Amino acid sequence: MEIHKGLNGVVVSETKISAIVDNQLLFAGYNIDELIHKNVLFEEVIYLLWYLKAPNKEELTRFKQELYDQMPVSDTIITCLKIQTRENLHPMSVLRSTISLLGVFDPFAEETDQEAVYKQSLALQAKIPTIIAAYARLRRGLDPIPPKQDGTELAENFLYMLTGEEPDSMQIYGMNQALVLHADHDFNASTFTARVCSSTLSDVYSCITAAIGALKGPLHGGANEKVFDMLREIAEGNLSVEEYLDYKLDRKEKVMGFGHRVYKTEDPRKKHLKRLAQKLTAADDKQHWYFLSCQIEQYLKEKKGLIPNVDFYSATVYHCLGIDSDLFTLLFAMSRVSGWLGHVHEQKEEDCLIRPRSFYVGEKYSCYPTIEQANGGMEA
Repeated sequence: MEIHKGLNGVVVSETKISAIVDNQLLFAGYNIDELIHKNVLFEEVIYLLWYLKAPNKEELTRFKQELYDQMPVSDTIITCLKIQTRENLHPMSVLRSTISLLGVFDPFAEETDQEAVYKQSLALQAKIPTIIAAYARLRRGLDPIPPKQDGTELAENFLYMLTGEEPDSMQIYGMNQALVLHADHDFNASTFTARVCSSTLSDVYSCITAAIGALKGPLHGGANEKVFDMLREIAEGNLSVEEYLDYKLDRKEKVMGFGHRVYKTEDPRKKHLKRLAQKLTAADDKQHWYFLSCQIEQYLKEKKGLIPNVDFYSATVYHCLGIDSDLFTLLFAMSRVSGWLGHVHEQKEEDCLIRPRSFYVGEKYSCYPTIEQANGGMEA
């Protein structure tokens, strides 16, 4: 039996949602470079991933309105968020539990017909930005700010709910592009988790809760948080990039934000995030974070041949948007839920339970020992 640890190189299914082809990332057949170049709205990308086609003006207008209608959250959810503001609780744990609670309070959460699943998907996609912004304010002792429902786009609406101030055009541009770049990425760990859950015909809330649990890990979505921890350690410790990284490498510690299971030459999302980081740091007089990131990228490329992944420059982008580093992964989830939901729907249509096998390498015994034998260490 051939074993592929971590399913490395294993193709487990077909999809029309996203793909990595010749080191390029495609969303429903469209190159991510094209979407970024044309500054496509995140709402358009959600529609694209769900319907596998670009929306026309009428379809986009209707879809955006459906999302806006679902953005407010109940007082009950706000109360639950207040309870979860204690300091030792990780923000991703808060998001995971709160999304699960949305399912508890949805009287139609167990319905699995197409219309019900669509409504559940809209609610999840629309409410996550509101939940994240509300939590970010509550833990600082501030009141949540309800979303605008006047047609304000998701990126702008989120920044407004987060700060209570009107974001400038550069901030809106950066937030929108970051959301687009993180929206989907083939069968990554969290997406595959969502599909495994969906293959059991479980409800949508359970699928997304499971995906959030997978994204939380520092080897997946949690890496962007660790990237900014690294930048801050170097800057605040007045360390040189060389001595900091040599120390990490000598101890065989992982440098977060580098390396990728699939990409070996360049992550196609990196160049866009690097450009965003440069623009945002220049606009906010925080160029030192950008220059420090460039030094790290250059040193690791020369020393180890390592390449930055999507997490590396996104850390600087999010910091420049005024977001606390321990909330970075929540923003990843706010974007990636669009892809998760598309994959949940596609997997349900495939109607195939995902159930891999394992190769047993443990001991084989002839008989089970009595308690006396086990206590005495006697062989069975």
